Amino acid sequence: MANTFGKIFTLTTFGESHGEAIGGIIDGCPAGIELNLEIVQYEMDRRKPGQSKIVTQRKEADEVQFLSGIFEGKTTGASIGFIIKNANQRSNDYSHIKDAYRPSHADYTYDKKYGVRDYRGGGRTSARETANWVVGGAVAKQVISEIKINAFTSSVGDIFMEKPYQEVDFSNIEGNDVRCPDNATAEKMIARINEIKKQGDTIGGTVTCVIQNVPVGWGEPIFDKLHAQLGKAMLSINAVKGFEYGSGFCGAKMKGSEHNDIFNADGTTTTNLSGGIQGGISNGMDIYFRVAFKPVATIMQAQQTIDNEGKIVEMHGKGRHDPCVVPRAVPIVEALAAMVLTDFMLLNSYKKL
Repeated sequence: MANTFGKIFTLTTFGESHGEAIGGIIDGCPAGIELNLEIVQYEMDRRKPGQSKIVTQRKEADEVQFLSGIFEGKTTGASIGFIIKNANQRSNDYSHIKDAYRPSHADYTYDKKYGVRDYRGGGRTSARETANWVVGGAVAKQVISEIKINAFTSSVGDIFMEKPYQEVDFSNIEGNDVRCPDNATAEKMIARINEIKKQGDTIGGTVTCVIQNVPVGWGEPIFDKLHAQLGKAMLSINAVKGFEYGSGFCGAKMKGSEHNDIFNADGTTTTNLSGGIQGGISNGMDIYFRVAFKPVATIMQAQQTIDNEGKIVEMHGKGRHDPCVVPRAVPIVEALAAMVLTDFMLLNSYKKL
C-alpha cells in the first residue's frame, strides 16, 4: 500500500477505522517552527464525527497525542510522531457485510487485490484515515502561516452557492453546520440533507478552496506541476470524483480571446481564469479550485449485491454514516492543500541554496 504522502514534507499514516488507534509520522518539517497544538486540535474538531445533526453520530474526541519531534513548543527537525485513539467503534454494525460486498465501496476490490479485508467500518479504506491528514495539514499550515487557505461548501446536490469566491466572507464559513458562507444558501442545503437523511439516502456536493498569498514560482514542470499535485491530493480523498481549477471545465466552452488573462504592468492579471497557476507554476494570483464528492455509498435502503461466493444477496445499510460527506470534507481539503504547498515551498527553497 502507498501510505506516504509528499516528497520533502511527508506524512506516513497507519491504522484502521475500528482498530485501537490511527496515527502517523510527519517528516521533513523544518526545525524551529512554533507549533500551536490548540490550532491542531481545532482543525481536528472541524473534521470529527458527531459535531452536528447532519453528520455521522459516531462520537470520537479525536484528541491528538504527539509522541516526538516537538520540544518546548517548537519543532526539532526530527520526525513528528502522533497517535489518535479510536474510542467509539461499533464493529457489530458491520457483521452483516462480513461475507458480502457493499455497492460502490472498496470491499470487492480490496478483497480481490489482497485476499483479505477488514470489514469493520471499511478498515483502512475508511474515511477515518483522513483524521491523520488533518493533523499533517494543521502542522503544514503553521509552516506556511502567511498563506491563507479557505475551503467551503459550494454545493449540495442541485443547490449551489451562486456568489463568486471574490465576494465570499470567509469568516462566515464556520457559522453553520454545512460550512457554506452564504447563510441563505446554507439553510437550503441543510434542509436538503435532512430530507435525504429521512429517506435513508445520501447526497453529494462540491467544496471550493481558495488559496491566497502564494509567491510566484512554486511548482515543478513537467510532471510535478502545482495543479497536478493539488489534483492528485484531492482525488486521494474518499468519495472524490472530480477536480477542476481556475476556469475548469467551463474553460472548454470559451474562445482564447475570452479566456486569456491579460497582464498588468506589475505581473498581475486583469482576470484569473488560470486559477493562479500557469505552466504548472504559481503566478502570484489567487489559486482556486473545486472538488466534487459523490453521495456516500452506504445508504439505509435495501440494495442488491453479491457475496464472496458470487451469490446475489440483498443488503440493507446499518451503522452511523454521513448523509452528506461534504461539510466534514472542508478541513480535509484545506489540510491536503497545505501539505502540497509546504512541500513545494521547501523544494523551492532548496533549489535556491
